[in-house]
Amino acid sequence: MRRRTFLERLMQGAVLAGAAAVPVGFNYLMAPTAKADPTRHLRPPGAPHDDRAFNAACIGCGLCGEVCPPRCIRFYRHQGGHKVNTPYIDPEQKACILCGLCMEVCPTDALVKTPRDEIRMGIAQIDRAACYPWVDKGVCGACAVVCPLGEKAIGFAFANMYRPVVKKGCVGCGQCVEVCPHPDKPIRIVDVALGTVVPQPAVPGGGAPPPAPAAGGGLLPY
Repeated sequence: MRRRTFLERLMQGAVLAGAAAVPVGFNYLMAPTAKADPTRHLRPPGAPHDDRAFNAACIGCGLCGEVCPPRCIRFYRHQGGHKVNTPYIDPEQKACILCGLCMEVCPTDALVKTPRDEIRMGIAQIDRAACYPWVDKGVCGACAVVCPLGEKAIGFAFANMYRPVVKKGCVGCGQCVEVCPHPDKPIRIVDVALGTVVPQPAVPGGGAPPPAPAAGGGLLPY
């Protein structure tokens, strides 16, 4: 009788455990697979350029988020089935400070230890049709002041100390995005191949470009 009671309870426990796992698996399968906007969501430093390789290497342990001093590392929940529990950074909310702790603690090849100057999270791109100094709507320079890499990553245009110019040394940490006072964020982190300046529309028939719009115009859609 004792043996029979034990087996019955064991089976009941297995059934309950299986039932409890159903919502979790269902939630994973039903998570939307829409691609996240790469101009807002960045992978932590040391991640491979190929996002599929990152997803394959990341085990979703969450250690990178636990050790992150500014708590800039967040985790996908419902933004895509194959991305669930993988980390990302939204520099508009909180940018990376390039401390390197996430790379040190990562137990897999998802985040590989990389020298700070060689990190490639992306590159800052400026929309000169909206940036306050570039449209003569005010004095700023916050992006250049806050940059942890200094003049190697961002400086000012010649003869105008307030118009920011992104340089090749930028690693895409996003601190410039976080600190930008413009409500529409005319500076953002993009793929290196997209360049450091938002291309302006061509003028039909050639000639001089039209006057710069007021601050807030000409931004790429988020």
